[in-house]
Parts: sequence; structure tokens; C-alpha cells
Amino acid sequence: MSNVKSHQSWSWILMVLFITLSIVDIRFGLLGFICIGTPIYHALKGRGKIHCSKYCPRGSILGKFLHSISLDHNAPKFLKSRHLKNGLLFLMMTMFSISLYHAFQQPNIIKAVAFGVFRLMTASLALGAIMGIIYKPRTWCQVCPMGHATGLIKEAQDKRKNDHKESLNHQRAA
Repeated sequence: MSNVKSHQSWSWILMVLFITLSIVDIRFGLLGFICIGTPIYHALKGRGKIHCSKYCPRGSILGKFLHSISLDHNAPKFLKSRHLKNGLLFLMMTMFSISLYHAFQQPNIIKAVAFGVFRLMTASLALGAIMGIIYKPRTWCQVCPMGHATGLIKEAQDKRKNDHKESLNHQRAA
């Protein structure tokens, strides 16, 4: 995986483009599904958290633009805890699910879903920017629900692989 070229130096443009296009026409908010789905796709393909380190537009924009205004403090330990990451993942999934539920009650479902995606994406970018100013620029990346979800997928894949190896070893030993 290390031979995969990083796009972090320019992928921030995709986030700016997403926000700009969504403001011009909210239906472009549906493009946020690409940002939501790509890390999961990579993780399911066995690539772990490669999206975070090589592609993520949010991480790119935070790293590129906050380094000169960041207070550059280390994040407190609680921000790195598994409990907080699980809670944030659950909270974001719940908020997004409620948003989608309400969107499907609206007369223009496409615009309502697009607005829900846009709101989730901009809220997480705003929270990431606040964290990046107070702490290090990419502190959000330590708690990002998508990064945490891909890590959980990798853990499950590794566990399944190890369980399979153990099962084969027990069969050979028998």
C-alpha cells in the first residue's frame, strides 16, 4: 500500500469545489456520498485507512490551511479514546439517519437528501477547523467517524483472517 501516491497536496480542491457547487445548487450535495463512500470502499477492499492518509479532501484542507493559524497544541487524551470515537461515529450516523428519514418526507427528496449530506459534510469540516485551530491542524483526523469506521472494518477483517488461520491450524493438527 505504501507505493500508492498521495493526493493530499491537492485533494483540498475537491472539498472547496463540493462546498461551492452545493451552495450554487444544493443538488450537488449528493456528491458528498462519494466522500462518505470512498473510505468504506477502500476499507472493504482490504486497504484499511488508506483514504485517510492518501486521499481525504477534508484532511487535506485542514492540513493545508490551518498550519499557520493553529495553536498547535496536542489533543487531550480523551479525544483519542475509543469510547469517544465510537460515540462520535454513533452520533454522526444517528444524525445522518434522522436527516435522511426527514428528507424522505419532503416533496423534493433529492434536494432534501442533498442538503442533509451537505449539512453533515460542512458541520464536520467546521468542527474539524475549530479543533485544528485549537490543537494541531489535522486533529479531526484522530476522531473522524469515517476514519474510525474504516479502522473498525480493518480490525474485523484481520480478526476474520486470524480466526480462519486458527481454524486451518486446528484442522491440520487434528
